[in-house]
Formats: sequence, structure tokens, C-alpha cells
Amino acid sequence: MYLQIMEQIRARIAAGDWAAGKELPSIRALAAALSVSVITVKRAYLELENAGVIMTRHGKGSFVADVNGLADELKTEELDEHLAAAAGLGRQLGLTPDELAERLRRAIRSLDKQ
Repeated sequence: MYLQIMEQIRARIAAGDWAAGKELPSIRALAAALSVSVITVKRAYLELENAGVIMTRHGKGSFVADVNGLADELKTEELDEHLAAAAGLGRQLGLTPDELAERLRRAIRSLDKQ
């Protein structure tokens, strides 16, 4: 469950919903809102802090880290995860790397036409 919390927070930062310096909900408040234990939220916050995504100031709360390019970095990580999943699916379907690359090029061209 803590992984889901981490991913939701990362997604909000990547989408630009939570900018650098934004205060996150308190551990207790988020635990109550999600109906999970305080320990679960605390672990998610600790992992995010260790990854440099958030920072915690004792007695003040947790905040989105003020790191230049953090949102772009998170978006890049998300893209890499999606591409890895697509590559895995392509492999299951027996596609060659060239066939998979061509499918990606077609998807890009389709977006360009919109």
C-alpha cells in the first residue's frame, strides 16, 4: 500500500499539481483520508524523502523537494516504465525491436496529426 501512496504523490508532482515547496498532508491526515495506518504513510514519506522527492522539516511537515527538474525527472521515469512495459508486451507478441520501434513511430505520427 505504501508503494501506491508513493506513486500517487509522484504522479501529482509529475503532473505539476504539486509544485516545489508545496506542503504535503500530514502523515496522520493522509492516513485517515486513505483509511490506512500511520505507519504505512510514514514509510511512503520516508522512502520519498530518501529518494529526494520530498523533504521533511521536524515540527513543520513534509514538502515537495525544491529540486530543479524534479517534475521532468519523474515524468521521464514514468515514460521509461511505460516503454519497458510496452517492450515486454512486444516481446510476448513476438515483435522484433524494429517492429516495436515502427509501432512507436506510428503512434507518434498519429499524435502529430491531432
